[in-house]
Amino acid sequence: MAIKYELPPFLDDAVVTRQVYVRWLHRKARAHARRDRRRWNLPIRVSSYKQAIHRAVLESSGRDFYTHEELDWSLISQYDNRDSQRQGVKYKKRFALLPTVDHADPESKRADFRICGWRTNDCKNDLTVEELRTFCETLLGAQASSS
Repeated sequence: MAIKYELPPFLDDAVVTRQVYVRWLHRKARAHARRDRRRWNLPIRVSSYKQAIHRAVLESSGRDFYTHEELDWSLISQYDNRDSQRQGVKYKKRFALLPTVDHADPESKRADFRICGWRTNDCKNDLTVEELRTFCETLLGAQASSS
């Protein structure tokens, strides 16, 4: 019987094991499915989200979809809320390149995901790519004119 979710080719057991990857994949799919069920009142299956997220991971080749930075896959399942509370922003910044899952279009009800770093996901939040681009251009323009 074939394994349903192979470790992506850009990862190896030295970075993250298949067991850790599959656990991460399941947890991300479950969290997104739960949130989207509440958001849209739809019968969303975790298994369909898991397939869509795994496809997005494979398409990412291990890089942030938006910035093309190489993500640090060794960080998956390493974040500790207690350490974060004790160390604050300094702790969270160490996880900037932690792979996360982002809806390609935050208003779409389709299971269409992108993989990006945590920092990118925090910045993008519920913006479309075009809205994010416009905001970044506005920010950079304001910084340039104030210098």
